Amino acid sequence: MKTLKHLSYLLIASLIFVSCSDDDDNNNIPDPVNEEEVITTVTATLTPAGGGTVVTLQSQDLDGDGPDAPVITISGNLAANTTYSGSLDLLNETESPAESITEEIEEEALEHQFFFDVSNDLFSVAYNDMDADGNPIGLDFIVTTDATTGTEAFTITLRHEPSKDAAGVSAGDITNAGGETDVEVTFNVTVQ
Repeated sequence: MKTLKHLSYLLIASLIFVSCSDDDDNNNIPDPVNEEEVITTVTATLTPAGGGTVVTLQSQDLDGDGPDAPVITISGNLAANTTYSGSLDLLNETESPAESITEEIEEEALEHQFFFDVSNDLFSVAYNDMDADGNPIGLDFIVTTDATTGTEAFTITLRHEPSKDAAGVSAGDITNAGGETDVEVTFNVTVQ
């Protein structure tokens, strides 16, 4: 009887010890940080519907936030009254071989959205891809020029964790998007 009494005290003490211990073993492990990716190169490829000259816009900034400005390359002009299929490719060229950031954006589509801003309304941009929730991503897009010619400042911005349900965001308005800017590049595009 005395042994049973000692065993019950031992059992109660063990339960108290276990219940007082840190029952969440993950408290000492920091939450994983989803670090921003290094994006050195953004390439937009614009392919005209029905054939014609493919236009490539590229911004390459191999020193990132360093002192050197990005190198901007534009391989031609957009034609007036034309619809283009657009696609984006993003790379981290500080790695060897270069790491595709496009693949990561595709995998984390719910957490990313591209925004397109045109300064003079010489063309319009529409999304051509959606995430699993039916919200736009922007890796694939449509550019439509009208009869007006001239030069357009075309800015492409990638936001990480935007508020995709905020007013206007699903239509491409960056005003209420929030989130963090992963990359922003501007091209001076000519429509002729």
